Amino acid sequence: MLQMWSLAIAIVVSGVAVSLFVSGVWRLTAQVRLGGPTPAERTRPVGRRIVLVFRELLGHGRFAGKPAIRAAHWAVMVSFPILALTLVSGFGQLTNPGFRLPFLDAFPPWGWLVEIIAWLSLIGIVWLIGVRQRVQRRERGRFEGSSRWQAYFVEAVVFVVVACVLVLRVLETVSPLSSVEPASVWTHPTTYWFAPLLANASAQGLITAITLTALLKILASASWLAVVGLQPTMGVAWHRFLAIINVYARKYDDGAPALGALEPLRVGGVPLDIERLEELPEDATLGAATIGDFDWKAQLDFATCTECGRCQDVCPAWATGKPLSPKLLTMKLRDHAGAVARGGAGLGDVLVPGIITAEELWACTTCGACVQECPVDIEHVDHIVDLRRNLAIMESDYPAPMGQMMKKLERRENPWGLPASKRMEWAKGLPFEVPQLGVDLDSADAVQYVMWVGCAGAFDDRAKKTTRALAELLHIAGVSFAVLGDGEACTGDPARRAGNEILFQTLAKQNIETLNEVGAVRIVVTCAHCFNTIANEYPELGGTYEVVHHTQLLNRLVRDGALTLAPPPTGEMRRLTFHDPCYLGRHNQVYAPPRELIGALPGAQLAEMPRSGAGSFCCGGGGARAFDEETMGTPISANRAAEALATGAETVVTGCPFCVTMLTDGVGKAGGGAEVVDVAQLMLESARRGQQQNDCACGKGGCGAR
Repeated sequence: MLQMWSLAIAIVVSGVAVSLFVSGVWRLTAQVRLGGPTPAERTRPVGRRIVLVFRELLGHGRFAGKPAIRAAHWAVMVSFPILALTLVSGFGQLTNPGFRLPFLDAFPPWGWLVEIIAWLSLIGIVWLIGVRQRVQRRERGRFEGSSRWQAYFVEAVVFVVVACVLVLRVLETVSPLSSVEPASVWTHPTTYWFAPLLANASAQGLITAITLTALLKILASASWLAVVGLQPTMGVAWHRFLAIINVYARKYDDGAPALGALEPLRVGGVPLDIERLEELPEDATLGAATIGDFDWKAQLDFATCTECGRCQDVCPAWATGKPLSPKLLTMKLRDHAGAVARGGAGLGDVLVPGIITAEELWACTTCGACVQECPVDIEHVDHIVDLRRNLAIMESDYPAPMGQMMKKLERRENPWGLPASKRMEWAKGLPFEVPQLGVDLDSADAVQYVMWVGCAGAFDDRAKKTTRALAELLHIAGVSFAVLGDGEACTGDPARRAGNEILFQTLAKQNIETLNEVGAVRIVVTCAHCFNTIANEYPELGGTYEVVHHTQLLNRLVRDGALTLAPPPTGEMRRLTFHDPCYLGRHNQVYAPPRELIGALPGAQLAEMPRSGAGSFCCGGGGARAFDEETMGTPISANRAAEALATGAETVVTGCPFCVTMLTDGVGKAGGGAEVVDVAQLMLESARRGQQQNDCACGKGGCGAR
């Protein structure tokens, strides 16, 4: 009787659960279909992307640096498809408690696989539950704002199902009704050793235990299907399936995160070209004003969010008390898309400020930490910039200081609003001439590099020191170079990150035309933002060049012996720490060259900050934030400067003028006295001493002989 009722309950509940799950799939599909077309390259090449999916999901590459969580999550993930076959056994055991899967249950490797995965999954889910409990106690921790009941439910189901699998395996070792050969240590390698505990159990007791345990396993699994089917926005469960598609359709098919170049502004799936603005329909929307303005890949991103909060945990805005959390922003968009799909909200509802506040949107520094950390490849930065684009282009709505910066860009082609005639003032007083293309030279063919000075390098007093240092270092190394002088305009990075795509393209096309006219091939830049823009974003507009950051070029010159770095005369040691610019490190994976330069500098002792390299923390200046004021929470620059000062460093070294500015201000706010300099500035005195040594007949310098 128990078996009959158990089987009936299992069939009815499972049927209802499957129906609810299928309806959830349908509703989720409708949610993703709210989005417009996505570029065809998101689905090609098929073979390479399939390989990428297997590599990323099985390798769990985004969990690097978190080995325990990586192993635990991997075990739980793998248990899902492998242990699914045990549900078939469960239904069979409700009919016949001695049921075994034909062939498989008598095949020792299968028994080993099931039990090893089950134990690993059990240990893994207990570990993950413990991690959640520990992290949830932290103020503004990564789980703040996540739906707790959903996480607890999923964790409970995994625990119950895996525990039932193991209990049934133990019961099978002593079942009097086995339909295959009796269990042995070869078919039940770990559970066989628990058999003595049941030696005195009656046959009826064993049958009852098998029936109830199998029923519990089926009901737990069915409850999961039913609950997630009723909750299409339950990313903590749906990501098991959606992550496969999301990883497949990621931005780069080589496995790199969606960093570097921003996605182009698209209208109807086609990248916007400002030269064809007049051809756009009058009712065309630029950027994302409503949920339907995002493409289907963005909708998939929102739906895939598992609420793990790893993006929130590394977000500089969230860490310093700002309202932005990339996780919460994604969840808001996901939930709104779900409401629209089921008719609970309008497709035309405006997202800002209806769903997302302007304060959240403008707090982003576009540092990319969220994108790098996300285990399911959500492209937060591109979505945030799409929202900014609508405000910037359609509404001209910026924070006041940022709006003033835009006007300066429009009028003077630089964020400082200074005349182009002042772009060469940085070179005054140098002991050599800096040739200007179009004035002193007609073509870049006459030099090895075009040195892109950048707006900061030309107009900011602190950045001018870096520009002068690089010029002198290249001169010492015998590297010929020329500059564009007043022919150079802002690359457009702050305009693009602030959402003004039209102004970006205007500036970029002007620069590309100038560079192409002089025949530029190799370009060296000191600004990480200029480096990223020219190297990664100009090609889409017709400007393809060989672009190197100055730390890369200087490192090559030191390694090749073109630059000699001599120790200070007193021989003292100088304690330094290095700050990785986000647009050099995280967006472009340039980590080693600046560190190798510091390592080659005599008398330098590098003390790394806890958050360094790939895990570095933003200075607060990206995303055009260098031209706005922080009015909420702690300044990001002060947070980062305090970390730098805690290393005991006398000097904070970096490789971007905006980082120099932000960290100099941050050191002052943190109450420290450390100096903030660019790598080139740090090298200059040592290189000068090295040149003197090379010029002296004695080889030691100072004798005056040649």
